[in-house]
Amino acid sequence: FRFPQPTHTDADNGNATLFDIHRAPYSTAWDALRHIQPDSSEKLTVGGKWGSLLPSIPEGENYLLFEQISDVRDTVSVPLIIMGYLNPMMQYGIEAFCKKCQEVGIDGLIIPDMPVDVYHEQFQEIFEKHGLINVFLITPQTSEERIRFIDSISNGFIYMVSSAGTTGAKNSFGNSQETYFDRIGDMQLKNPRIVGFGISNHETFAQATNKAKGAIIGSAFIKHLTKNGTESIEDFVNMVLDK
Repeated sequence: FRFPQPTHTDADNGNATLFDIHRAPYSTAWDALRHIQPDSSEKLTVGGKWGSLLPSIPEGENYLLFEQISDVRDTVSVPLIIMGYLNPMMQYGIEAFCKKCQEVGIDGLIIPDMPVDVYHEQFQEIFEKHGLINVFLITPQTSEERIRFIDSISNGFIYMVSSAGTTGAKNSFGNSQETYFDRIGDMQLKNPRIVGFGISNHETFAQATNKAKGAIIGSAFIKHLTKNGTESIEDFVNMVLDK
């Protein structure tokens, strides 16, 4: 999995922004996806690279999910990642789930409760067989040994959780986060790092992308969509980019 190459000349160090819509209502989520198109405008580009998180997988609703996104590639060309939990995947069948993801055009998965060792020993070959990346999360408390192991078995990017707290907007990152960003940066990992949790405005976006390859925007984006609708996505992005 690699983000498409920039199509315009004002690339900002090649950074990527992933807009997390997994907590949005389904109708809003699909509408938002159709606005995230690189050939329609530059409104969702940062360095011309793209990413989007589809709605998460509710317990027991895998069949409904695949039915709803069966034709998503008819109108959506950006890379798509599903975020969910391991148990529903196992109920569906790991191989069958990955095969279905490949069929409908999913590029990768974020499964926060999947043990790294279990993925490597049991599922990595299945994921790679069906062209899927698996994105692992690291936090300030993750050991260097574990981070390096995650890096060694990853082939997409690493989701770098900005703090040990919950998701939600922050006005800026403090010294502890800056120190954490620098520490991970000094490890010279082979996979790009994308920072998530707390990205809500230009300041936090700039702090994150100064230390990593991109940023994941979740809560702030959902709040904006809920209040203003998908037609105002460009306004939100301009705020984040300080345009």
